Amino acid sequence: MNGLPASLAPALAGLGTGLGLIVAIGAQNAWVLRQGVRREHIGLVILICALSDAILIAVGTGAVRVVSSLAPWVLEALRWGGVAYLVLFAINSFRSALRPGALEEAVLRGAGSVAITTLALTWLNPHVYLDTVLMLGTVANHFGPDRWWAAAGAIAASVIWFTGLGLGARALSGLLASPRTWRIVDALVGVVMLLVAWHLATGA
Repeated sequence: MNGLPASLAPALAGLGTGLGLIVAIGAQNAWVLRQGVRREHIGLVILICALSDAILIAVGTGAVRVVSSLAPWVLEALRWGGVAYLVLFAINSFRSALRPGALEEAVLRGAGSVAITTLALTWLNPHVYLDTVLMLGTVANHFGPDRWWAAAGAIAASVIWFTGLGLGARALSGLLASPRTWRIVDALVGVVMLLVAWHLATGA
C-alpha cells in the first residue's frame, strides 16, 4: 500500500477482519438487534459487547505473541489454522445465506437481566474465543511490530459495529427483520472471510 502510513495497513486489516467476524448473525448480534429495536438499555448492551471484545482482542494479540516467542512454529501453525478456520467460516456464511432467518421479538427485561444475558451471550460463547482471541490475535500478530495497530483496528470494528447495530436497529427494524437482508449480509461476510484467508495464506 504505497503512499499510506505504515500503521494504516495493519489497522485496516484488523478493521476488515473484525467486521467480517463480528457481522455474521448469531445469538449476540440478534440480542443487540432486539434490544436496539425495543430501545431497552441498548447503551449498556453496546458497552458490554464492545468492552468485552476489546479485552479479548488485547489478550489474544499479546498471548499469541508470547506463545510464538517460546515456540516459533506456533505462529506458523496458527496462521494456517486461521486460514482453515476462515475458509470454514466463509462456507458456513454462504450456507446461512441460503437459509436465512428473521429476528423475533424479545421479552421486556430490566437492566440487570439485560446485563447478565449480554455477558452470558458474550463470554459463554466458545466462538468468541476462536474469533477474538485466536483468530484476531493471529491476524494481528501477522503484522509483527505493527500488531497493536491491527488490534486497534479490530477493536474499532467492534465499537463501530455494536454502536451502529444497536442505535440503528430501530430505524432499520423493518429491513432487519427480512430474511433477504441477512441473506445478503451472510454472503458478504463469506466473501470478506475468503479475502482475509487469502491474505493470511499468501502474506499479501
